[in-house]
Amino acid sequence: MNKLAKRSFYSFLALYLTSSFVFLSLAAYWFYTSQVSMEMQRNFYKMNHIADLVSARVISAAMRHKPFRLQKFDKAAVALLDSSKRVQAGMLVQDITFEKDFYISDGIFTLISKRTTGHLGIEYVVVQSDECVANVAKIKNKIAYAVVVTAVLIIFIAVVLSYIFLKPIKEKMQEIEDFVKDTSHELNTPITALMMSVSRLKNKEKCDEKTLKNISISTKQLYDIYASLSFVSFDTKEPKEDIDLAKIITEQIEYTAELLERKNITLTTKLQACTLHIAPTKAKMIVSNILGNAIKYSHQSSRISITLSQEKLTIEDEGIGIAKEKLHLIFKRFVRASDYGGGFGVGLSIVKQIIDEYGYTIEIDSQEHQGTKVSVVFR
Repeated sequence: MNKLAKRSFYSFLALYLTSSFVFLSLAAYWFYTSQVSMEMQRNFYKMNHIADLVSARVISAAMRHKPFRLQKFDKAAVALLDSSKRVQAGMLVQDITFEKDFYISDGIFTLISKRTTGHLGIEYVVVQSDECVANVAKIKNKIAYAVVVTAVLIIFIAVVLSYIFLKPIKEKMQEIEDFVKDTSHELNTPITALMMSVSRLKNKEKCDEKTLKNISISTKQLYDIYASLSFVSFDTKEPKEDIDLAKIITEQIEYTAELLERKNITLTTKLQACTLHIAPTKAKMIVSNILGNAIKYSHQSSRISITLSQEKLTIEDEGIGIAKEKLHLIFKRFVRASDYGGGFGVGLSIVKQIIDEYGYTIEIDSQEHQGTKVSVVFR
């Protein structure tokens, strides 16, 4: 992963985690406050129920003239106070203030009830409990544990999503890097040949046939690279017209004659009349790219055959061939099925783009180390 990919990865990860943790924090806070509120209400109703129960029994004992005995309650302390605010039964956990009927102090909830209305000399029923504070602490611990587990899960999901999200970008960036490297390499070869040829001309002060051929081949290679890159980058609209495909093939054969001679390739043709309604440049791109690949991936002293009818164009070579597992990649832009002969992986993608545009079909039959046959069917 290069620097740009890493920066994109960490930026996406930071953005995802920040937004997720903000949402998680808000959700945790809302859940905590709602649970605390519910716990406080539950605690109030429980303490109020205890106060009502004690008050009812005090009143009942007073009306029946029976002795009253204060029962014990689980997780709550109850005290009965007279009008002088002195404890008559039970016990207080902490000193109380009579300014409020229900309040919390030092972790203890206190409820003061006057429902006994002075029966048996009891003016106040005081209920105190620390159950709510203990339960709130448990709620806090549970929420904290859930937040930690969720945060870990979010981090894991974020990393996975970051890789998934950036994978196509990473692949495309890698393709572009490879494309730049391959283009630089492709440009270096003809440019070096041109420089050497010019240097030879300067030294000899005359131009021999070999030097002229080198200049011609190098110049054509540069032009082909320029034409491919221009088509990929701009693909300018060109009007269709009726063209003689056999003539274009003949012109391309003449155009590549020096390269064919350099590799000592024998080229045979069987050309019938074929008229297509197509943009001339695109017809030329189809022929030049398929024929160029056939020459590029052919061995020295091998053969190439070109067959043309009104229905189909077929170019077959005896070159290195294409492995079966790589056949599905050959039309993908910037992808090469082999490092043999150079190139930067746009030739067949251009051909496929044009063929799809005009509703043609392309068939490729290839065996590794034996050769490749490419057929373009016009109908």
